[in-house]
Amino acid sequence: MLRKALLLTTLTLPFNNAIAGALDFRVGSDMAELSYLTQTASFGYGGADIGFGALINDDNDVIANGTILVSGSSTGDVKALHFGVGAKVYVGLLEGPNSDLDVDGAAVAIGGRIRYVFPGNAPLAVLGEAYYAPEVTNIADFDGLFEYRVALEYEVTPSARAYIGYRKLEVTFNDNVEIDVDDEAHIGVRFEF
Repeated sequence: MLRKALLLTTLTLPFNNAIAGALDFRVGSDMAELSYLTQTASFGYGGADIGFGALINDDNDVIANGTILVSGSSTGDVKALHFGVGAKVYVGLLEGPNSDLDVDGAAVAIGGRIRYVFPGNAPLAVLGEAYYAPEVTNIADFDGLFEYRVALEYEVTPSARAYIGYRKLEVTFNDNVEIDVDDEAHIGVRFEF
């Protein structure tokens, strides 16, 4: 019950004050994730991207997250390169592959993103991102967290992207025992409004 309440709260909270943003939905063979993304101009020089999301997998692991990423574009003639740095907060209720195992905790990670839009008429882009939380920034049962993701995006319309990618999301607990919350290829769509 607590897992469902956490998932529902995470997914509905950002919509209360939603003005403009994006919805990102991705699925793999063993997981699904839904995220709400928006921007704020009141943070830093170019503003920041803010996101809220939740992931659930077939082991009944649930991880909610919140992200703030300050991003920009390259200067000069090459405007196709976009990059950002920021932080991501994770809160999770994990069972792992063993249903007798309960690992609950949180982590604060730092990381970044790089995205390259190929020049020309083909609306393709490649994206990579990574986040790392050492033991000192973890709470409760979590002792460490590492996430990285790569994706190839195709712009279907100016307000919709489809992508295929791979992500590894790993939580460490109890003297270097690891749970792979996500370790597979996925497909996804992103709708901007």
